[in-house]
Amino acid sequence: MSSPAPVSPAGSKPTRRVRRRWLRIVSGVLVAVVAAVSVGVAALQLGLPWQMGEGDRNHVYDGDAGSQRYQVHLPPQHDGTARLPVVMAIHGCAMTGYGWNSMKSTTQFNRLADREGFIVVYPTQLISRNVIACWNSTDPREQHRDSGEPALLAGVARQVVEKYGADPDRVHVAGASSGAGTAVILAVTYPDVFATATSVAGGEYGLDQVDPNNPDSTSPLDTARQAWAQMGERARRVPLLVIQGEQDEVVPPLVATRLVAHWTAVGDLVDDGLPNNSLDLTEETVSVPAEAGRHAYTHSTITAPDGSSIVESYRVQDMGHAWPGPDGDGRYTDHAGPDASEIVWRFAERHPMR
Repeated sequence: MSSPAPVSPAGSKPTRRVRRRWLRIVSGVLVAVVAAVSVGVAALQLGLPWQMGEGDRNHVYDGDAGSQRYQVHLPPQHDGTARLPVVMAIHGCAMTGYGWNSMKSTTQFNRLADREGFIVVYPTQLISRNVIACWNSTDPREQHRDSGEPALLAGVARQVVEKYGADPDRVHVAGASSGAGTAVILAVTYPDVFATATSVAGGEYGLDQVDPNNPDSTSPLDTARQAWAQMGERARRVPLLVIQGEQDEVVPPLVATRLVAHWTAVGDLVDDGLPNNSLDLTEETVSVPAEAGRHAYTHSTITAPDGSSIVESYRVQDMGHAWPGPDGDGRYTDHAGPDASEIVWRFAERHPMR
């Protein structure tokens, strides 16, 4: 009979080797899991290579405020010599610029751009800056020139103009939800960069100061004064387009009503520094009745005597928190609403900076 094998005492070399081997295996598995999650998140936020269409280009802007990923769509009219307009489309919460549930698919701007001849820019928010990919438009730190998200997005716009020879006087911004708030902030902080702004289900500059339970405690004029002060020596009347669903429970219609009053007051202050209705504005409203499969809506315009727009707004009945349009593809679309993308482009087309 053979002698029994000796038992290694606690802490012996064979036991330590086994432990090290298991640690390496567990570490390797964790690294693989983290890598897989990272790849998955990147695919959701930035899309997959085969999702890029003809004319799409991915870029990263690097500046003093950090870095910003974005995708550009170049229409067939981009031949290296034509100075084309630019539309920057900024997504809302739980969306991306050009990945999963993207602003690109929601708006279908690429198709319109190919027909009309303009460049589209889709910045995408990273979850490292906001866990549900919102733009931080209600954070006071993100409401100033030369810092934060405004500086990043203005830097993107300038980079696109320089790289692709676009027309600097026809750079426009349109946003949805939190991106709509950011679009208004860009009109305030960079009126020398963006010719027009569009807000779809968004609010005024300084909306974070408005108590939803007592909104009258902060008037639209109060926030308008802050917007005008932020414009500083660059102050000018930036035409604003507002689109709002009357059944929106995320951003209530009152927010859009305030935004129109707020931006009208900003234009008044830009004129002579006083809230004195010096612009002699004209307001008109047209109602469009519902049709089969289409929502009714009203279209209001507030214009200066020279015919320039101060604010245009569309109030869409029976629409919730969505980007309206017949061809949109995404979680936040309403196919029965008016074609917001077409409306945005026609508004932008009428209002170059100079």
